[in-house]
Amino acid sequence: MPPVAPAQTNAHSTKESSQNYGPALTLLASLFFMWGFITVINNTLLPHLRSVFDLNYTQTTLIEFVWFIAYFVASIPSARLIERVGYQKALVIGLVIMAAGALGMMLAASIPSYGVTLAMLFVIASGITLLQVAANPYVAVVGKPETASSRLNLVQAMNSAGTMLAPLFGAYLILGRSKGGTAAADVVLTPAERLADAQSVILPYALVAGVLVVLAVVIARFPLPAMGQATQRANTEERKALSLWNHRNLVFGVPAIFIYLIAEIGVANLFVNFVSQPDIANLTHEKAGQYLTFLWGGMMVGRFAGSAIMQKVDAALVLAAFSVGAFVVMLVTVFSTGPAAMWSLILVGLFHSIMFPTIFTLGIRGLGPLTEEGSGLLIMAIAGGALVVVQGWLADSYGLQASFLLTAACELYILFYALWGSRPTGAAD
Repeated sequence: MPPVAPAQTNAHSTKESSQNYGPALTLLASLFFMWGFITVINNTLLPHLRSVFDLNYTQTTLIEFVWFIAYFVASIPSARLIERVGYQKALVIGLVIMAAGALGMMLAASIPSYGVTLAMLFVIASGITLLQVAANPYVAVVGKPETASSRLNLVQAMNSAGTMLAPLFGAYLILGRSKGGTAAADVVLTPAERLADAQSVILPYALVAGVLVVLAVVIARFPLPAMGQATQRANTEERKALSLWNHRNLVFGVPAIFIYLIAEIGVANLFVNFVSQPDIANLTHEKAGQYLTFLWGGMMVGRFAGSAIMQKVDAALVLAAFSVGAFVVMLVTVFSTGPAAMWSLILVGLFHSIMFPTIFTLGIRGLGPLTEEGSGLLIMAIAGGALVVVQGWLADSYGLQASFLLTAACELYILFYALWGSRPTGAAD
């Protein structure tokens, strides 16, 4: 049988089951929290591994390249898995994959091995990809279309809560318990100190693995409402008459997500090394990791504020204003020194806050039966974070501070998308 028309199904399912979405969204918010938390542990893990394995900036950012390339590799298999086993089972599988990767990180720390570390980070990121492919479109379609950006920003605020707490967790349990994290910048570690530092990540990842297993059990037993037909693919005959290329907001939205991730991940991953420099804040990595909390805290505040603002102001206009703010503070970061450079880099978190969820919802607006395919492409575009290795190369070649000009350039594309690229064309009825 052909699928029920998406617009009708969405209207009926929302009306009939709206009372069930509150608990479901609350539980999903815990998933957003956990994958934000685990992703940002990398921000403290990177300077830690830089000391343990004596890496340059290019090698350090290669860690994030492996992490974000998982989004490119795992997005399509994730979508197919969801179609085969269902939404709820896919969430459980994703959490189990993440837990297995966290346990693998304990093994990598025991050896220690840079190669095994990269492999286990890829495993964790693949599990997160599976969660992302399912959870983001779910949140976007369960309510009124006109408030989709507001709703996703609100749930993504829990993601930011995880990113805000992760630096404190990492600074205390990883950097604070390691020689490289508590010593002055660029200290040379002895082989024994490197081994001890490597093993300091065993406890944090054991705790993470335990929480993920508990969450998987809770999700498996929770009566999640079905996503319904709103995001299902069109049948074969209908699909022949439809094309994603007819939707400008998606065509330009995919590179917008890709480019935004270069900016967000570049700032977060190089933050600790940047503010540790003598002419910026001259902090130990442990102290710098604590300041990273303010960066992610700004993202959480910005998402709550953005969610409220978008109840009354068009999401594209809000996105344009935030991209201008991000561009300005990045110029201050590049061309100033001392506290001004540090706090301007922290402030960019506030302006980055709404970008991902807003671009995502603008990108799938009006796709109708193509929503599922469009969502998959937007999640795949998170692989843009892998190109943070380009900023690592710029930092090695031209200096860490100058490398943030790449971030400033990324903000300009987001501005273009907000003002023109996000305008929907060929919207489905």
